[in-house]
Amino acid sequence: MNTLEIFKKICTIPHCSHNTEKLRDFIEEFCLKEGCFVEIDTAGNILAKKGYPEICLQAHYDMVCVGKAPKLELYEENGYLKAKDSSLGADNGIGVALMLNAAQSCNNVELLFTNDEEVGMIGANNLQLAPKSNKVLNLDTEEFGKVFIGCAGGVDITIKKEYKKEMLLDCDIYKISISGLPGGHSGVDIDKHIPNAIKEIGFYLREFYPKIITLNAGEAINSIPRNAKAFIALKKGETPPVYKFVTIEKIHSDFDSCFSDSKEIIDMICGFANGVRGYDKELQIPTKSVNLSKIQTINDTIVLNIFPRANNDFLLERLKNEIISYFVTLGCEINISNQYGSWEPIISNFTKDVCRIYKEEFQDISYAAIHAGLECGVLLEKFIDKKYIASIGPNIYNPHSVYERCEISSVLKIEKIIKKLLQKL
Repeated sequence: MNTLEIFKKICTIPHCSHNTEKLRDFIEEFCLKEGCFVEIDTAGNILAKKGYPEICLQAHYDMVCVGKAPKLELYEENGYLKAKDSSLGADNGIGVALMLNAAQSCNNVELLFTNDEEVGMIGANNLQLAPKSNKVLNLDTEEFGKVFIGCAGGVDITIKKEYKKEMLLDCDIYKISISGLPGGHSGVDIDKHIPNAIKEIGFYLREFYPKIITLNAGEAINSIPRNAKAFIALKKGETPPVYKFVTIEKIHSDFDSCFSDSKEIIDMICGFANGVRGYDKELQIPTKSVNLSKIQTINDTIVLNIFPRANNDFLLERLKNEIISYFVTLGCEINISNQYGSWEPIISNFTKDVCRIYKEEFQDISYAAIHAGLECGVLLEKFIDKKYIASIGPNIYNPHSVYERCEISSVLKIEKIIKKLLQKL
């Protein structure tokens, strides 16, 4: 099977983050059939080895499931592979398929498949397997023609605050919905002026400050929120303002209470600075950003999930502490988890070799860094010297959204480059 055929097979196997067991079993069986020695650790990471490799290929095998995923209905359009009404999972299923193709076609190969990358680098952070190769080629970047030499670090921040409730008396109840916003990757798309559904519903509610009964929005920690829904209460006879992107429905319900401090909740959402916080003009990427990812009302408690990123560890720590300070002043409980370091850009002999072989096939090549998390930053801390790591990949657009698409021709080109790298280095 070629890479695209393998990827299409992967798409028939559910592998949303935290639910990757079936794909793990498929990868193990595939590698064993190709004559690899296979190890699996307790975090679900897979290390496969055949022959005497000089380079370890690495990708993660979980995907962000948006829309109808993990039920993927693939189709091709204008040279792109897409999935109907769902994320495609080319991030990073294409990387996995490229690695399995290499297992088929190469005699000397080492493959590291990491688990649950999309939910805080869980697999990489808990990696118990050590690649033998002293060079690692990550396959999780999404721009053909670039050799990536740096990435962002990130951290999950959960905010909780319990509020008093009050009884609903003589009120009309409305369901307020915002849906179908573009969404996107909270790193690589954060500078594309994509509206955040949490901020949009927050500013809408600020126009008239209703009583909040429930408020839920966002899909995943590392996706720009597409959808938001609130149930609100107004005095009898009052109606919400009409906005073209907001759906309003008056309902009959058995709700009997609402948050007494609804104004504070709305102002907390509106006052929080979401989006790009710094920009590198030379690399043309953000240096730091924040995604307000999810909000939930759970009984008497408001829960916020926030995902800051930075391409420098000092900036990440500063950004994290800014967020903590903001919510501490509001009396919130704060939980920090899944922090991982950045990979600061450096051009090494290995990246020069990758660039040289890339140019033998395709001339227009340059170095780049990405404002997204790659396992590279974690692997560097664990096992690998910075001078021995690089990242490449095909063109993938709008990952983590229902608009995700992968350019087919660029996948075949990356497959060719990988085979040449494994033969020459």
